[in-house]
Amino acid sequence: MPNFRARKQKSGTTYYYFDTGAKPRKEIPLGSDYRVAVQKWLELSAMPARPVSENFAELADKYEAEVIPLKAKSTQATQLGDLKKLRTFFCNPTPAPLNAIKPKHIYLLLQWAKDTPTTANRLKRVFSHMFNMARAWGWTENENPCTGIEGHSLGKREVYISDEVYRLVYEHGNVALKDAMDLAYLTGQRPGDTRSLTDHDIIDGYLVIKQSKTSAALRFIIEGELKALLDRIEERKRSHKTWSANLLVSQYGKAMSKQMLRKAFETARSDAADEADKSGNAALAAQVRAFWFYDLRAKAADDVADERGELAASKQLGHTSVQTTKRHYLRRGTRVQATK
Repeated sequence: MPNFRARKQKSGTTYYYFDTGAKPRKEIPLGSDYRVAVQKWLELSAMPARPVSENFAELADKYEAEVIPLKAKSTQATQLGDLKKLRTFFCNPTPAPLNAIKPKHIYLLLQWAKDTPTTANRLKRVFSHMFNMARAWGWTENENPCTGIEGHSLGKREVYISDEVYRLVYEHGNVALKDAMDLAYLTGQRPGDTRSLTDHDIIDGYLVIKQSKTSAALRFIIEGELKALLDRIEERKRSHKTWSANLLVSQYGKAMSKQMLRKAFETARSDAADEADKSGNAALAAQVRAFWFYDLRAKAADDVADERGELAASKQLGHTSVQTTKRHYLRRGTRVQATK
């Protein structure tokens, strides 16, 4: 909507304004109620008065302004991309009225994005939450059209990173990547949470982690290999002129960014796969190329489950249910004994 501005305040409330277009800029406050703000915008725009159109475009605007900013940074980036796709689907050629969106349209959405089934399922989840918010805001009383519509069946990722594959990539990594791989494996945390750890998270003999995705709080006892790793990291950080509170730093002492980690890992993985190819071990090379950094979380879960049980693995990953761990992360299969 032209000249319609939304700003989220520190309090968490979003306020809306009408930009008059004057120079210097002059804005007229429209309040914090989205529907009332739109009515005022219509009046100030000298447009014909009409009831607020409860359509997908306006729902998307409100959701982007008020809901997405409350989510974790990584989730925000993903959902902004999802919202762009949903706008393309539901606003072409004109925005779909919310009350006109039926279960068949959700099925068509899934088919529209079927070439990327994971994304298609995520679009359905985002739309479902948006529609539930619309119900909460009083925009519609219709049942959520996602009800009863199943997403695409997705096969569980079955790749287990063997110690051999881990060592080969590890040996080809620089010192910063080695620290990152060790920290991710020993804690079993997501890459983003691993990178965000700082010296301030070491408290009273524990490495304290609050997961960004679920807000689960974990305290890792600093002992054994984890203690040796943290001591090694501290010693390396002291050797740099540049200082960062982050535990994971580059070869030059700067906080390791997502891009730095990706580049270092992909370089080491490529070099490791090439070495396996040159030695004539095509199977090992294929396993190396199938290795994602994120797989270290599943490797940690599998290895802990083998040594201390599935409940211990579930706790380490910050899950509230062992079933979640089994469904998404345990990849090696149940350990059993032969008949005799």
